[in-house]
Amino acid sequence: MTRSRTASATPAASGLLVVDKPAGWTSHDVVARARRLCGTRRVGHAGTLDPMATGVLVLGVERGTKLLTFLVGCDKSYRSTIRLGQDTVTDDAEGDVVTATGVTDPDDLLVALPGRVAALTGDIEQVPSSVSAIKVDGVRSYTRVRQGDAVELAARPVTVSRFDLLATRTATTPDGLAVVDVDVEVDVSSGTYVRALARDLGAALGVGGHLTALRRTRVGRFGLDQAADFAALVAAQTAPADGDADPATATAPVTAPSPLPLIPLAEAARAQLPVHELTEAEAVRIGHGQRVPSAHHGAPGDPGDPGALRASGMDAVAALDPAGRLIAVLDETGPTAKARVVFETAPPR
Repeated sequence: MTRSRTASATPAASGLLVVDKPAGWTSHDVVARARRLCGTRRVGHAGTLDPMATGVLVLGVERGTKLLTFLVGCDKSYRSTIRLGQDTVTDDAEGDVVTATGVTDPDDLLVALPGRVAALTGDIEQVPSSVSAIKVDGVRSYTRVRQGDAVELAARPVTVSRFDLLATRTATTPDGLAVVDVDVEVDVSSGTYVRALARDLGAALGVGGHLTALRRTRVGRFGLDQAADFAALVAAQTAPADGDADPATATAPVTAPSPLPLIPLAEAARAQLPVHELTEAEAVRIGHGQRVPSAHHGAPGDPGDPGALRASGMDAVAALDPAGRLIAVLDETGPTAKARVVFETAPPR
């Protein structure tokens, strides 16, 4: 997809801001800074990225936050590096090493690697990483781990629709341990932990494994080709206070804003969802909470589309009026469409 046209991010502007998150920033850091850049507190995101990770983070601004519900459940794509030969407490490079088996015979490991990857492809049961936001008895799992508690999470179904091996290479850690680094690309369902894939691949090979790099390349149908360099946006529109070199925490006021690459609501919805083109009369009815005949009821979805929200795809349909404005997101799983979220109450007079 090509980069969207831009709209000035004033307090009244609504839409999606797709950014390339820098390493070292939490998703909360990005949201906090985006609130200042966009001039509103109504900013949210469609799926957390760990501080170590970079890549696509979809932000909703103003009424665009209502669209995030329909992006959270989308499939996602990642490019990552898995280190085989070591386990860490977090299943990534930010955690302490808990076992260091090393790789004594790289040739044998590389022979076994494709089969172990194949076993982790498709519909699988995955135990999430213990250092995750999943709550156990009301407390986040990562909090329990940091407190020294042993955490055992239940496996849950996920789908790894693509798990491609890109490159392998031998390496030696600073303490002299022989390891193998594997570059991979994956397409996964929402709720899949790529860290857990690294852990499970290492376990299947008998040597342990963890992530050393992670880059998200796609959320639904929004990819890196649409993602603005967030650090560059911050640098262009803010001036850090004296002695404060971290743009995530800088307190200096925002300078005269430049237009941000905000994707307008209708364009964002049309890019991600099936579309129901409304008549003017239907737009008024939907805007007032009434139902209209479904346009897609009974239509098959495209299960081969990696950006599809659902296999059927008709529980979230963008309803656009003749002027091209997004009126609502509809549920068209039945013969009459009902609004899940209304964006406009009626066409302007």
